[in-house]
Amino acid sequence: MLDNATHIAIANELVEAEKTGIPIPLITARYPGMTVEDSYAIQGIWKQRGIEAGRRLVGRKIGLTSKVMQVATGITEPDYGIIFDDMVYETGSVIEFDQFINTRIEVELAFVLGKPLSGPNATITDVLDATAYVMPALEILSAHIEMEGRTIVDTISDNAAMGAMVIGGNPVKPTDVDLRWISALLYRNETIEESGVAAAVLNHPAAGVHWLANKIHAHGDSMAAGEIILAGSFTRPMWVYKGDTVHADYGPLGSITCQFV
Repeated sequence: MLDNATHIAIANELVEAEKTGIPIPLITARYPGMTVEDSYAIQGIWKQRGIEAGRRLVGRKIGLTSKVMQVATGITEPDYGIIFDDMVYETGSVIEFDQFINTRIEVELAFVLGKPLSGPNATITDVLDATAYVMPALEILSAHIEMEGRTIVDTISDNAAMGAMVIGGNPVKPTDVDLRWISALLYRNETIEESGVAAAVLNHPAAGVHWLANKIHAHGDSMAAGEIILAGSFTRPMWVYKGDTVHADYGPLGSITCQFV
């Protein structure tokens, strides 16, 4: 692993990239021996910088939940990041485009916890029991590290590329519908670009949530009641640009719309 001073230096670079909108050079090109453990250490320092600046933790995101993306990145499990309060938008929001870098959108479900959830042996049943409701959500990906040549190690360091999220639609209790069969159509400027079904997330969108509960338990962490958990995308990332309007139609669960200006 890298030493703590290097972790701190990289985390500070990422904080500065958020402010300037200028991506930093590829981390793994500078530190080829870097590990996943290094990445989460850097992410943890970045998280602490945000808390010190007055940002409030409101949830977590899970990424790389589809088999296709795991094979493409050469990993065998998802990754995760954190969600601050200023990352959450409501449907209908007009969002400043320039606060993000290499901006893309993914279609997801958000689990809002009504009870605490922790490992080490959490199951899908535990997730469903702890969840107050599930609702449509879009994740806005933002890459603060150069895109070309990025690895999973770079991405985790960069808070798993979490930029923001947009929530909306019709919340449902997790036991009222078969979550695997929730589907969505994703439009950019009234043209359909992507579609998907939630079962693409590890065969059940709650699977990523219990994976996360068990994963962070090893680091002495757990999820609190009220946290929003982005469970993972069931479409490919869609590029968006300044001026674009994005619309996601979840059928019976309603829709989400936002505009980038």
